[in-house]
Amino acid sequence: MSQYFQVHPQNPQPRLIRQAAEILRDGGVIAYPTDSCYALGCLLDDKPAVTRIRAIRQLDESHHMSLMCRDLAEIARFAKVDNSTYRLLRAHTPGSYTFLLTATKEVPRRLQHPKRSTIGLRVPDHPVALALLEALGEPMVSTTLLLPGDEVALADGEDIRQRLERQIDLVLDGGTCGLRVTTVIDLSGATPVLIRAGRGSLDSFDFE
Repeated sequence: MSQYFQVHPQNPQPRLIRQAAEILRDGGVIAYPTDSCYALGCLLDDKPAVTRIRAIRQLDESHHMSLMCRDLAEIARFAKVDNSTYRLLRAHTPGSYTFLLTATKEVPRRLQHPKRSTIGLRVPDHPVALALLEALGEPMVSTTLLLPGDEVALADGEDIRQRLERQIDLVLDGGTCGLRVTTVIDLSGATPVLIRAGRGSLDSFDFE
C-alpha cells in the first residue's frame, strides 16, 4: 500500500518533502508533480527501483529514461555540454523540456540509450519537484506517468493512488499539474532535432 502525501503546490511542506526524500533513499518509487504532468521517480543508483519503473510502464531498454536535475550545473555533470548547447540550455531551463545529450561516465550504462550513449535531462519548473530534488541533493531517474494502454498521463493524485497503490511507495500529491508531456529535443548532434512536440515552446530553436 503506497503512502499518500498532500503538499501545497507552491509552498510544499518541508517535513513532507524530507519524508519523501527518505522514501526514495530507502529504495522507493514515487509519483510526483512536474511542470508538465505527473512522473515516476527513483534514485539514480537504485537499479531495482529503475527496474520497477520500467515494469510499471512496460518500457524496454531502448526507451530513454530521464534525469531530473536541480540546475544546469547538475546537467553538466551528467552530460557533455559545449558552449552553444549550454546557451540553449540556459535559455530554456527550468522548463517543460527534456534534452537528449551525450552521457558522461557519471551516468550508469543501464540508463543510457544502448546504441547512442545518450540520456534525457531536464530541470523542472515546479516548486514541489525542485524542493524534492533539493532535499535529495542529487538527480532522480524520471519518466512520465503514462500507463500502458492509456493515451494521456495520470493527472489526479487520488487516481494515481488507486491505480498504483500496490506498485509504488508514495504518491506526492501537489494538485493537478496538466496533461501535456514535455517537448523532447535531441542536442547530441551538430544541430537540434525535434523528437517530440509537447508543452515547451519551439519558437527559439533552429531545427534541421
